[in-house]
Amino acid sequence: MTRAANYARITSNLMPKHIIEIQGLKKSFHGAPVLRGVDLTVDSAQLTVLIGASGCGKSTLLRCLNGLEVFDEGRIAVNGIALERKPGALRPGSEYQRVTHDLRGIMGMVFQAFNLFPHMTALENVARPPVIVQRVASGEARAHALRLLEKVGLKAQASLYPYQLSGGQQQRAAIARALAMKPSVLLYDEPTSALDPGLVDEVLAVMKELDSEGITQVVVTHEMRFARDVAEKIVFLSDGLVVEQGEPEKIFTDPADPRTRQFLKRYL
Repeated sequence: MTRAANYARITSNLMPKHIIEIQGLKKSFHGAPVLRGVDLTVDSAQLTVLIGASGCGKSTLLRCLNGLEVFDEGRIAVNGIALERKPGALRPGSEYQRVTHDLRGIMGMVFQAFNLFPHMTALENVARPPVIVQRVASGEARAHALRLLEKVGLKAQASLYPYQLSGGQQQRAAIARALAMKPSVLLYDEPTSALDPGLVDEVLAVMKELDSEGITQVVVTHEMRFARDVAEKIVFLSDGLVVEQGEPEKIFTDPADPRTRQFLKRYL
């Protein structure tokens, strides 16, 4: 067993089995339901991939999970921090805001559009957030940022600005920036959809490496090859509900629900 795999095994044994628990999650936009009562658990050190047609609620689910969207009803718990909204609670109060802030502090988010600061180098993009948010000493943050850039294969590009990086390099820098906050969970919203096909594999390779280290990751993607080859759990959503979930081999070769079969026809 490699050192990384052994570390992942040990640390996963110390964490709660379900690092994420979602119960009855509902969200509407202008009266149109997007999430209709999602129930889902994610295990510690698990790479979970959310699949489904555009508009099925995948990205909204992620955004509710990390507080970018205020959900209407339900309960979210991440690593023991729980946030609940009862029916009729129209306005999030101070307690809701406090818990949302706590949840954001333990989750990293990687976006489709990279969202790097254009006036900062790759190193500054990774090092600055811990200094600003967590009050980490600048020297310590810089040293950690360099280690993370090396992890994602960008140490040689540390002094370059985003416009000097390829799309794949920018997304790898964005992953390093998310890791700099030492999150319990990494969330990805279509991390490769803005990339040229030739650059997709370099980003997916980083995600595979993080999985081997036991980092919990939840990924919204249309990359079915990645989902089938790397995910430990596939979750298929349709019309705002979790329709089917399970191991990739089961979902891709013998899906139980006709909606899953219909969706996967274009990929199989």
